[in-house]
Amino acid sequence: MKSEDLMRQNQSIAVAFHKQTEIEKNEHRIRLNVSVKASRFLLKNALPFHGHDESEMSISKSMFLEALSLIGDCNEDVGKVILKNAPKNNQTVSRSIQKDIASCFANQILKSIREEIGDDVCALLVNESSDVFKKEQMAVVLRYVDEHGIVKERFFGIVRVTGTSSSILKSAIDTLFAKHGSSLKQV
Repeated sequence: MKSEDLMRQNQSIAVAFHKQTEIEKNEHRIRLNVSVKASRFLLKNALPFHGHDESEMSISKSMFLEALSLIGDCNEDVGKVILKNAPKNNQTVSRSIQKDIASCFANQILKSIREEIGDDVCALLVNESSDVFKKEQMAVVLRYVDEHGIVKERFFGIVRVTGTSSSILKSAIDTLFAKHGSSLKQV
């Protein structure tokens, strides 16, 4: 039966996407843009996305949902297509979507740091500690001089590590740099 379902072209994702009306596509764009704006606000101000009670009747919902609600209250057109007015399977408020949006912002910031450093050299500051779950993690900061001669320090990433030996930390740094298209040759 699964094979037969795969063979039916009218059930493919591409066909379903093309069947969407322009209105549905526009509403989805609005929901996504509002989620991005709420995420940008929370990230810029170092505010948490989640609360301990995100139910509909909660007095203190998550900051993310409160930000969406505020944006919807300020713009009637947006309010008509977000949160409870959106289809249950297309609200763009899930934690995975929030993490994806935050990751996109992080990647853009890291890209701008790499561009600012360019081909110059930088220093690497590494600090190891354990998180609340007693798991080892390593924070990496880059120190460099920009084109105006100003010394800058930028957070580059945090990585879970299995230990604190130099070989484990170096391997984690190599992996972090490779992930972001950087090279240890500049350090």
